Amino acid sequence: MVTASGVRIGWADLPGHVRDRIERIIGGGPVVEALSQTGGFSPGTADRVRTADGRRAFVKAVSPSQNTDSATMARREARITALLPEHTPVPRMLGTFEQDNWVVLILEDIVGSHPRTPWVESEVDAAAAALAKLAQALTPAPDLDLPRVTDYVASDFACWAKLAADPPADLDPWLVANLGALRAASEHGLAAISHGDTLTHCDIRADNLLVRTDGRILIVDWPWGSLGPAWLDTVMLAMNVLVHGGDPSRLLVGLDPDDVTGVIAGFTGYFHWQSRLPPPPGLPTVRAFQRFQGDALVPWLRARLTA
Repeated sequence: MVTASGVRIGWADLPGHVRDRIERIIGGGPVVEALSQTGGFSPGTADRVRTADGRRAFVKAVSPSQNTDSATMARREARITALLPEHTPVPRMLGTFEQDNWVVLILEDIVGSHPRTPWVESEVDAAAAALAKLAQALTPAPDLDLPRVTDYVASDFACWAKLAADPPADLDPWLVANLGALRAASEHGLAAISHGDTLTHCDIRADNLLVRTDGRILIVDWPWGSLGPAWLDTVMLAMNVLVHGGDPSRLLVGLDPDDVTGVIAGFTGYFHWQSRLPPPPGLPTVRAFQRFQGDALVPWLRARLTA
């Protein structure tokens, strides 16, 4: 199994004046402990920190010099996180700032861990409950002047056409034989998610969720927050369960099967196209993870389209 984990800098790698400003926002004196967290692909920091008087926070900081897109995503995440109502199952924002090209987010530190993969039933159910609560709280979205999901994924869902123009030699033969059907399914999926006024997370997977000690789940990492249908995040959860070898069928009860197939077909095409590109600066492991996801989704997709 390939994990969703990149190569990060840590708290000590931040400039001293940036660390000083973070400590002032958290309060309680200097940071005396910083534990770098795995998961995700940003090359910036992801540290659980503790100050001298015991106050805790989760600090994320990244610079465009590491990866331009990562800095842009951090800015988007800061904007989206600030919009989320207090009763949503997400960590609270404690502060954010930009200084000397560093984009910094300071969040509530949550005692917990990522769901286990392969997924276990109790955590699938807890994640589904958190997403249902999230959709209820964010429909309609707290700010309708936000990008739509389709603004982010329209080009991603067109990747089967790119693959059809020059099929890679290592592309699964069944995929090659069914590129037309996969392209049509993806087009259907894109149309299905072009409606809706819910603020969706749009990147639900195990490393973007935290299981609290009481079993409840919080949703973290919001750079792709955008307007779409309330069911989209549940389909993305189902897709991650599939990627890790599980059965997501109970998550999909009541959803239009063609919409579900279309969305998963669209992301599968994206994973297969992207995984064959050179890695972006500062993100050396992301292509292997994309290939892992793309390959893992093919058996389910084959069964759905064949049926």
